Amino acid sequence: MRIGLIAATASLALLAACNQNDSAAPKVAANTANTGAPAGNLQPRINLGPVDKAKAAAVMHERHEGMETIGKTTKAIHREFDASKPDMAAIKAASAKIADLSVKASNWFQAGTGPDIGKTGAKPEIWQHPDDFTAKLTAFQRAAKTFASVSAGGDAAAAKAAYGDLGKTCKACHDTYRSEMHH
Repeated sequence: MRIGLIAATASLALLAACNQNDSAAPKVAANTANTGAPAGNLQPRINLGPVDKAKAAAVMHERHEGMETIGKTTKAIHREFDASKPDMAAIKAASAKIADLSVKASNWFQAGTGPDIGKTGAKPEIWQHPDDFTAKLTAFQRAAKTFASVSAGGDAAAAKAAYGDLGKTCKACHDTYRSEMHH
């Protein structure tokens, strides 16, 4: 009941954000799969609904692999920006990959996929403060979409600035909701 009330409140807040010209605001929907791509209008669905134990392991694995890929991709982008002449085609492709994964991240934090189930860097605070977490994930998704769009334009300086904005959204979420994982 309490989770449903929280989800309904988050839905209303996010639906209000959908009235903006940029239709990048996510929609909250319990237990719905997101197959949307980052191209065009980004319509991610934040999925904080519960899953059974059989699905939890698969969701946790997908989350881990997705976050690892985002991390490796951002490191590759960072190396490009540190180069004397960044490869904008590589940055464009990498930024599109991050934008795509940001949409998929909406399904990576379902109830029942936290540290009480198994090894994860996701802190329990994600499910204790779903409105704040959803806001931070939404900010990441918007920044990822913007970074991909700006990178596609080919302006290295503008792309680097958008990359910096993306990094701030990652840090904002990780500072509160991520534990250090030692592999």
